[in-house]
Amino acid sequence: MIKFLLSVFLLLPFLPVCIVESLLKLFIPKKRKSVTGEIVLITGAGHGIGRQTAYEFAKLKCKLVLWDINKHGVEETAAECKRLGAKAHAFVVDCSNREDIYSSAKKVKAEVGDVSILVNNAGVVYTSDLFATQDPQIEKTFEVNILAHFWTTKAFLPEMMKSNHGHIVTVASAAGHTGVPFLLAYCSSKFAAVGFHKALTEELSALERTGIKTTCLCPNFVNTGFIKNPGTSLGPTLEPEEVVNKLIDGILTEQKMVFVPSSLSLLSLMEKMLPERFEAILRRKIDIRFDAVIGYKMKGK
Repeated sequence: MIKFLLSVFLLLPFLPVCIVESLLKLFIPKKRKSVTGEIVLITGAGHGIGRQTAYEFAKLKCKLVLWDINKHGVEETAAECKRLGAKAHAFVVDCSNREDIYSSAKKVKAEVGDVSILVNNAGVVYTSDLFATQDPQIEKTFEVNILAHFWTTKAFLPEMMKSNHGHIVTVASAAGHTGVPFLLAYCSSKFAAVGFHKALTEELSALERTGIKTTCLCPNFVNTGFIKNPGTSLGPTLEPEEVVNKLIDGILTEQKMVFVPSSLSLLSLMEKMLPERFEAILRRKIDIRFDAVIGYKMKGK
């Protein structure tokens, strides 16, 4: 332990250099990479963030592979991508089903080619307390919001590893950094998604596959219709277009973590550093609210 602390102490002179470097990056625009011709697979592409992400990649002249459990929704997205001039392939896939993911992945490889950008976006949310959230809903939340990330990544990462080229995008949430009442299952799954992103990033580095980039998106409430009447004191509910513009910029400039709004990164840091009592006051000031089903009945109510 003493040896470790000594090694940390010897690193301290390097800390100001890293701080200055980080500050400079805020003011010097990073070059955006080209993704023309890349095969991009997006899960949950029939609605909201997934659909808008597909549109933006279509404008960038990518070949789109679109997955969603909703046939009508994913086909609508594919039609618009084609109108924008891109090749788009729609697949009806249940991302809560591991075997469906693996079998669909085989079809994609055979019919389209090797995916080089994977956007794990599909998600579900149940706004209720622990007692009102049914067991199958908890299972579904984890199957779609995190386990699917494992299955899709295992399916498509090997070819990226061979070429040392690719990008894995994890759509998580601000709820993956802080706990929110009545979103217990959702928060837990999004914490897992953030952990998946961070551990995968480190694993790719350890395996010397630094040509494969990773990006994690963590937005505040987004107007997708999944959560009813959401709001906070941090600002209005975000529109998918605004969130996706930040995401695409993050992918093209190879940012590891994208918070929307960006002020959430500061709040996430403050939560780790502030005293517990002050943090509780701050949470009340943020005033997170939405419609939820409460199964637990307190005495006198």
